[in-house]
Amino acid sequence: MIIGEYLKSLDIIVSLYPGNENLPFRLNQDRPDMVFNLVDSVHGDETLASIIPGILGFLNIPFTGADVLGLSLDTNKFLIKKLLRQAGIPVPNFQLIHAPDEDIDPALRFPLISKLNAIHGAVEISNDAVSENENHLRDRLRFLTRAYHQPVLIEEFIAGREITAIQLDGMHRNVYMAEKVFLHPEGNYVFTTFENQWLSKGDTVFRYEKYEDDLLEGYVEQAFGITRMFDYGKFDVRLDPSGRPFFIDTNCNPAFGPKEFDVALSVILDLYGISFVEILKCLLRNTSCGVLGKAC
Repeated sequence: MIIGEYLKSLDIIVSLYPGNENLPFRLNQDRPDMVFNLVDSVHGDETLASIIPGILGFLNIPFTGADVLGLSLDTNKFLIKKLLRQAGIPVPNFQLIHAPDEDIDPALRFPLISKLNAIHGAVEISNDAVSENENHLRDRLRFLTRAYHQPVLIEEFIAGREITAIQLDGMHRNVYMAEKVFLHPEGNYVFTTFENQWLSKGDTVFRYEKYEDDLLEGYVEQAFGITRMFDYGKFDVRLDPSGRPFFIDTNCNPAFGPKEFDVALSVILDLYGISFVEILKCLLRNTSCGVLGKAC
């Protein structure tokens, strides 16, 4: 694993543990000083990812990233939206749909974008995800609920710019933001799809440019605490034509890896002169500070 190689370059002894049923026994036997928790699903189910920090906490082994509550919240986008709105953090108007024939809130204005409530990674976020009318939305809801057997979150689509914000605790500053500049925008709605997030290489679809805004930075720091993130987290924000921000997604323990793997966290922090090695050192320092019961 590439992260293991980076850690070895820091003279750290590394062991790799798959997140399966043998994990508690191996951890209890080896008793590592700390664990980088990079598990985002168990048996292919993201809602089970919170088992991992539960095991680590039970064994009293320090670990990076969110705790049980944070990872549990992360797989309920509807609840996250409610928490953010309650705290005064702007989010698009939204509704949770359990069945394709459920009444749509008449206060919602088309176009509406539909998302799986418990799955991240832009799964099923395609150009077909945005509905301009109820007939298209109903077809979309029928497909998603039957294919994935889970509720669907629908929300008003915010046309405008797209910002990615990373919070990394333990640095001189906590929040690092960049705008996604789409290189070849097509169609009426320009946004990040599954295809251009995971199947495109390099900067063929979009590139990141530094973006700074004190108000949005404050919102990010507030949202980081509300959603029970620790160490690092990622936020997707849309700016409407007047520049107002709307939080459209939050990710605790987002994709983690070096810049050469096109990982948003490392690509954005590199814009601020922070290397992946520095990120690793920060997480090591954060976790050891937690063990020692002192501030970094």
